[in-house]
Amino acid sequence: MKIGSIVQGQQLGRKVQGIAAALLPFEADGRMAVEAFQNHLRATHRAGLMNAVNMDTGYVNYLSEAEKLDVLRWTREALGKDAPFVGGAYIEGQNGDIVELYRKQMEVIFGHGGIPILFQTSRLHGKSSTEKAAAYEAVCRGYSHVLAFELGPMFAPNGEIFDEETFRRLMDIPEIKGIKHSSLERLIEMERLALRDAQRPDFRIYTGNDLGINMIEYGSDYLLGLATFAPEKFAERDRLWETADPRYYALSDALQYLGNVAFREPVPAYKHSAAVFLHRVRRIPSHLTHPRNPKRPPWEAEMLGDCARRLGYSKIGDS
Repeated sequence: MKIGSIVQGQQLGRKVQGIAAALLPFEADGRMAVEAFQNHLRATHRAGLMNAVNMDTGYVNYLSEAEKLDVLRWTREALGKDAPFVGGAYIEGQNGDIVELYRKQMEVIFGHGGIPILFQTSRLHGKSSTEKAAAYEAVCRGYSHVLAFELGPMFAPNGEIFDEETFRRLMDIPEIKGIKHSSLERLIEMERLALRDAQRPDFRIYTGNDLGINMIEYGSDYLLGLATFAPEKFAERDRLWETADPRYYALSDALQYLGNVAFREPVPAYKHSAAVFLHRVRRIPSHLTHPRNPKRPPWEAEMLGDCARRLGYSKIGDS
C-alpha cells in the first residue's frame, strides 16, 4: 500500500463510534471497587462512548466465571435497562466443545442486554481459514449482533492476527457486525479497511491501536483500553473531528502522548498505568490492579501526572 493512498483516505467529518474497554478498579484493601466501577461506567456513557466490560482492560483472563457474571450484573445496574454495552466472551483454558463454550457465555451476555465480543482461543491456532470461519459461523448462528476480535500476541498468548483469507471469511458471517483489530500495526489495519470497503462496507473495523489512535481519520471506529483513562476527552476529540474543528489535532496529540506512555513494554502493564492515572485524577480509590497483572515502577505516577496536565485535568492528586 502506497503512502499517498493512505493520506487520500482521510475522512474528515466522519461520525465515529467509540467504545471504551472499562478498567476494573480496586479498593486500597484489594477488594473490587464496585461503586467506583459503576460510576466510571456511567461517566463513560454520559460522555457518549459505549462501555465494554470483561475485556483485557477488565482482567477478563484473571476473573472466575462468577466474577465475570458479577461484572455483567454491576454493568446493567449502573447503566439502566436500555443502554447498550459490549461484553467479552472468553473461553481460554476451559475444557469442552469450543462452540458450546462460546455460546454459553454469549447467552449470559445477551441475557444482560450486552453485545458479545469473541476473544480468540489458542485452540483455533493453526487451523485453516475454512475451519476457523466454520467455528465462528457455528458460534454466531442465530444471534443478532456479535463482534469478533483480532488480538496481537503482545497483549495475550491466545490472540492472533488472522491471515487475509480468514478475515474475508469472517466478514461473510452476517451475525458478525464488526471486528476489533489490535495488531498495533497501521498498515495491517489499512489493509483491513480496504478489504472492508470492497467486500462489506457496513462492517465496522474497531481499531485497538492505542499507539495509533488517529486511525479514526481513515475509517476505523475504536474499542480502546486507552479510552477508559479519559472517556470524556475521547468523546470531545470525536466531536471535533466530526465538525472539522482544528482543535482536534492538539487534543488528539495529547491523547496519543498518553497512549505512548501507557502502552510501552510490557504492554499488559498498561492496566496498572490506567489505575494510576484514574487514581491521580480522582476517579477511583486506589492505584491497585488485579494482583496477577504486571506492575509499573513507582515513578509511573509522575509521568501520568504530566499526561493528565497536558489533557487539561486540574484536579490531580498524589499517587
